[in-house]
Amino acid sequence: MLNVGLTGGIASGKSTVARMLAEKGAVLIDFDELAHAVQEPEGSVWREIVRHFGEEILHEDRTIDRRKLGETVFADREKRELLNRLVHPAIFEEWQRRLAEIQVRRADAIVVSDIPLLIEAGLKGMVDLVLLVYITPEKQIRRVMARDGFSREEAERRLAAQMPIEEKLRWADIVIRNGGSPEETRRVVSEVWMELNIREKRRQEGIGRSI
Repeated sequence: MLNVGLTGGIASGKSTVARMLAEKGAVLIDFDELAHAVQEPEGSVWREIVRHFGEEILHEDRTIDRRKLGETVFADREKRELLNRLVHPAIFEEWQRRLAEIQVRRADAIVVSDIPLLIEAGLKGMVDLVLLVYITPEKQIRRVMARDGFSREEAERRLAAQMPIEEKLRWADIVIRNGGSPEETRRVVSEVWMELNIREKRRQEGIGRSI
């Protein structure tokens, strides 16, 4: 099993690339979906979040209002770090459980784990390679403004809360530059998928030689 960590920055198009890889045959683990799963109402993580941030961050149905919570933590580094400490261990545990299940069912799978904070959380050593979706910071700002209706100031604040995408480049094994057209992105993803298959085949051959 080839365990690929997919990361990027806000509005870089990481989710689009993840979807394209899944269409090619990758087994996708979406950390955003894991975060939803571990924050289900009345669960242990949910209770801790509510205890620290108050019930004002809840919807009427008691689910967490992620936009409201996001506004709170992006404006305060200490609160953001607190939220990460509350949520990340549970997400990591669920991720490891799913990887183990896939290993049993499909030992030859190419698993793509969509991890926004892969580098920041120190998870590079937990994946076989890091795939980075890259666009320039200016394009990130413009896309956040268009996508979320934020002012430029708010978009820049969201960007400043993350590790600069330029810094992430040095941690990447493969980079998908996503500043062009959707067709160009799809072409690059196809090339990357071929490379991932080659790496998985080499991994299998290496195992065969060692037996």
